[in-house]
Amino acid sequence: MKRVFAVVTAVVMVGLAGAAPAPEADDNAKKIVGKWEVSKSGSDIPAGSTIEFSKDGKLSVLIKEKEDVKIEGTFKVEKEKLTVKLKVADQTLEETVTIQKLTDDALELKDKDGKVDVLKKSK
Repeated sequence: MKRVFAVVTAVVMVGLAGAAPAPEADDNAKKIVGKWEVSKSGSDIPAGSTIEFSKDGKLSVLIKEKEDVKIEGTFKVEKEKLTVKLKVADQTLEETVTIQKLTDDALELKDKDGKVDVLKKSK
């Protein structure tokens, strides 16, 4: 009887482990929330600019130039893909980038042209 119980328990545990969503699937969506500063720019956004991702999927970008420019939009994270929609004047721009690295304090994004932006979490 103990043997049957052990086998059933093992089967249930394996079944539950297989049914659970991959932990990294939701990690990126949770870890990206917060304010990030561009420390090394490989794209059009200059170093020193900030991007703030909120829990509700909203996005705020402050581009540091001669005159600072603030752009609002939305974002969505699906595994290692980050899709942003920005409203600029009367146009809506959409871009999907790849999250190459995302830790509690470091973020690396690669665009379709292979350009990489390195960001650090603002405190």
